[in-house]
Amino acid sequence: MQLIVTHGHAARTRIVQLAAWQLAALLMALALLLIAISGAVYHFVFLTAAREGWPVVSQIVRLVVRDEIAQRDRFLRENLDAMARRVGEMQAKLLRLEAVGERTAGMAGLKPEDLRGLDAPTSAPAVAPAASAAAAAAGGRGGPFVPVASPSVEALDQALAALDRQADRQGDLWTLIESRLLESRLRALTVPSIAPVDGPIGSGFGFRADPFTGSSALHTGLDFPAEPGTAIMAAAGGVVVTAERHPAYGLMVELDHGNGLITRYAHSSKLMVKPGDLVRRGQVIAAVGTSGRSTGPHLHFEVLVEGVPQDPAKFLAQGADALNTATGKRGRR
Repeated sequence: MQLIVTHGHAARTRIVQLAAWQLAALLMALALLLIAISGAVYHFVFLTAAREGWPVVSQIVRLVVRDEIAQRDRFLRENLDAMARRVGEMQAKLLRLEAVGERTAGMAGLKPEDLRGLDAPTSAPAVAPAASAAAAAAGGRGGPFVPVASPSVEALDQALAALDRQADRQGDLWTLIESRLLESRLRALTVPSIAPVDGPIGSGFGFRADPFTGSSALHTGLDFPAEPGTAIMAAAGGVVVTAERHPAYGLMVELDHGNGLITRYAHSSKLMVKPGDLVRRGQVIAAVGTSGRSTGPHLHFEVLVEGVPQDPAKFLAQGADALNTATGKRGRR
C-alpha cells in the first residue's frame, strides 16, 4: 500500500509504502487509541458530570444508571423469590422428616429423656407462602389477599441458618436411632434364636421318666432326634469354652454368649470347633451322635443362665422374635 504525502504546491511530494503487517499494526494502534480516548471521555466527562451535576450530561447519566439499577434490582428480586420458595419447600420436608424420625425413635426404643441432649428444632422465619402452606394441616383456608413483601437477603440467611441447625439435629437423631437398632440386632444375635438341628423336638424341658432307670427325673434341655452325622449349628454367636468328652454328655460343646448365658450341645459324634474359637449364629460346630449317656442318635441342647438350666424352647421363641424385630422381619406363627 502506498501513501502520498504533500504539503502544498511548492512542497516536495513524499511516498510512503506500507506492507500488509504494517497496515494491520497501524489499524490496531488506532483502535487502541480510540478505546483509550473513549475511556478517558467516560471517566473525565460522564462521571465528572454525574458527580458535579452538569445540566444535560448528568441527567442522561442518571437515566442510564437508574435503568441499570432497576434491571439489577428486578433480577435480584426474582432470584430472592425463587430462593424463598425453595427454602419453604425445605422447611416442609424437614418437618415431615422430623415427624418420621420421632416415630422411628419410638420404634427403636428411644425414650423422650434420651433425646433431651439434642437441641430443640429452631423454627426458621417465614420466607414464603409455600412454606406455611406445605407445613399446615389440610383443611379449609380463606381470608383477604395480602401480598407478602419479597424477603431480604438477611431473612433468607437466617432461614438457611435455622434449616442448617434443624438438619444437624435430624442427622444426630438418625445416628442415635441407627446405633440403638444396631445394638438391638447385636443383642439378638447373641441370644439363642435358631434351633441347633433341623427337625422336631423329641423330649422337652421338665420332669420325665428317666430312659435308663424309669424313675422321675428333670430333663434339663431339649432332645432333637436326628440321623448320625447331622450338622449341629450354634443357636447364637459366642465363644467356645468347652469342646471335650464328658461321662454323661459324651462329646460336648459349650458356647459362652456373654451376660452369664451358655448353651450346651451334647451326645455328638464329632466336634468341629475347639476352645477359644469365635463362632457365629448358624455355624456348624458338631455332628449328631449317640456318645455318652444316650439311648440313640440325637442332640441334647441346654441353655444355662448363671449355671442354672432354663427351658431352651422359651429362649428360641423369644430370640427369634427379637431377631425378627431387629432385622425388620415378621416372625412366622
